[in-house]
Amino acid sequence: MTFSDWLLVGTLLALGGSWNVIHADGGSERNCSAIPPYLPSTVVNTTLRLQALREDMSSFNVSAYIIPGTDAHLSEYIAPRDARMAFMTGFTGSAGTAVVTLNKAVLWTDSRYWVQAERQMDCNWELERDVSISSITDWLIREVSDTDNIGFDPFLFSIQTYESYSYNLVPAKLMLKSIPDNLVDRVWTDRPLIPPDNLIRLPDRVVERTWQMKVEHIRTQMTDNPYKPTAVLLSALDETAWLFNLRGNDVPYNPFFYSYTLLTLNEIWLFVHKDRVTEDLKLYLNSTCYLAHCVQLLEYEQVRVMLKNYMTTSGVKVWIGTEYTNYALYELITPEEKLLTSAYSPVLTTKAVKDETEQRILRDAHVRDAVAVIQLLMWLEKVVPEGKETEMTAAYYVNECRSKQKDSRGPSFETISASGPNAALAHYSPSNATSRKLTVDEMYLVDSGGQYLDGTTDITRTVHWGTPTDMQKEAFTRVLMGNIEISRTIFPSGTKGVNMEMLGRRALWEVGLNYGHGTGHGVGNYFGVHEWPVGFQSNNIPFREGMFTSIEPGYYKENDFGIRIEDVVVIVPAHTKYGHNYLTFETVSLVPYDRKLIDTSLMSTQQLQWLDNYYLTIRELMGAELDRQGLTEEKKWMLKHTVPFQRATDSAAISSLSLTLTALATALLHNLL
Repeated sequence: MTFSDWLLVGTLLALGGSWNVIHADGGSERNCSAIPPYLPSTVVNTTLRLQALREDMSSFNVSAYIIPGTDAHLSEYIAPRDARMAFMTGFTGSAGTAVVTLNKAVLWTDSRYWVQAERQMDCNWELERDVSISSITDWLIREVSDTDNIGFDPFLFSIQTYESYSYNLVPAKLMLKSIPDNLVDRVWTDRPLIPPDNLIRLPDRVVERTWQMKVEHIRTQMTDNPYKPTAVLLSALDETAWLFNLRGNDVPYNPFFYSYTLLTLNEIWLFVHKDRVTEDLKLYLNSTCYLAHCVQLLEYEQVRVMLKNYMTTSGVKVWIGTEYTNYALYELITPEEKLLTSAYSPVLTTKAVKDETEQRILRDAHVRDAVAVIQLLMWLEKVVPEGKETEMTAAYYVNECRSKQKDSRGPSFETISASGPNAALAHYSPSNATSRKLTVDEMYLVDSGGQYLDGTTDITRTVHWGTPTDMQKEAFTRVLMGNIEISRTIFPSGTKGVNMEMLGRRALWEVGLNYGHGTGHGVGNYFGVHEWPVGFQSNNIPFREGMFTSIEPGYYKENDFGIRIEDVVVIVPAHTKYGHNYLTFETVSLVPYDRKLIDTSLMSTQQLQWLDNYYLTIRELMGAELDRQGLTEEKKWMLKHTVPFQRATDSAAISSLSLTLTALATALLHNLL
């Protein structure tokens, strides 16, 4: 089940069946031009909810209402209770924006979801095959009268999103009206509840810095900042979770909980659902006092009131990270001289560099995680020739393997298990409708990861159980060469990932190939699997020792196959002949690549040497772990797949030379006789 399917099912269950679904026989997509209109059984009837929403729109004096597909923390994954776009439209894709006027309803989404939208939306909704804000504002300018108000929930707009809408609409005399009381929530009477589970404190064995130490470190950055902020406002969910060494389960795949934090030089306010904070946690947070290291607990919904009150104090200046602060909070920080902005908050940039304990335990988590992936690949080698397994059964199997490892806390994202043409879709995940049978005639790509109490993992391997084509072998080898070229790079500390990103593409570019996604992203310690601001994109921060990132070049041939090789690496000091303060990458993912897909004739001596050294590391670390877990068969599989390449090449050369000398000696002896 994809995340979108899971979201829809969870919401439907929470609604107790209150959504009316129109059933019809025939094709899988709606046909609103037919008489009567054809609607597949997957469609959701949105008539009553649109009617209720429009009544509220009229009472708030807005002619249009914008419904983004995000939450108040601009999260990558959202909880079922935040799936407002899905509730209003019936469409459960992860990307899109809905707009409702008094007589029309339109969804904007990208090409990944066009078919899905046509299968899930009823004829109340039109589909715009675009995602740009300019497309939405152009439509609004055509549909809404001059001087009318366009409503939006400021909690669901980033600062940049608001500015983009405003830039396009204001010249057309259309005004954005901020309505903090979300209008969809007002009509969503059976909205899913917040999980009742209590927040948890990380055990001491996985923590090096106490929350008090972290608070003091952030306060030091405040006092050292030349603009002298008096407070830092934390909006992203992972910011508060990291600061206090706490975790929750409010969001799928991410151990986060609804929260904000306002940290000043003398006080700490934590906005959270207080009924989920146990007495032990209150004691842990020193929540009964009012000193500099006492956390004052306030209800989650009080953040705007508290921030507004704080802004009335003279001489204050609030520091925010603009990437994750919503407009509802930003619009309260006035006048401008009371605002200090940076792309990322000091918490996010500090969190990006792992301390020694975090580095050690994240390495350990990857060792245990590699056991699960090795078990998957070994099992698939055995069973795929039988022709019974599918993309979905493979995804289920790797999740089951991970669940048996120490400190497992479930998957870190929805497993991408893709064969043949499905693998050509870079971020495809199987569903009951799309899952294909695995065969020895097609390539198979599996991108999966786990959450552990001591770390988060993400790894991709591509394999072929039969005979790959020359094109497949070359493409795979060139993707591997790109992975290796980045991994073995030595660079000055402070280099940005975007400056070396092309190394992952160079071998592909040489033959006119490329890939259309990013080359890597940060990875957390029992946090988000995509942890900003680390990575290879232009808006990522410079690399420093102790950061973890993925390296994941790929190649995708439409309707045929897909290749991606993804490893997580840690940035470590490099030992150079002359310079100091140079860095390189050390790979912590420990699963061998598919040997039959590697064409060593394309690779340089340095690349093969790197690969052999990597395999020696796998043998050392995974051999010990597999022995510890008593997994004899898995160890044999690992050893078979990590035979050094240069040794094998040298042995072949020696064997060939030996045969040549033998033949020559035989010929000479024959002539002498």
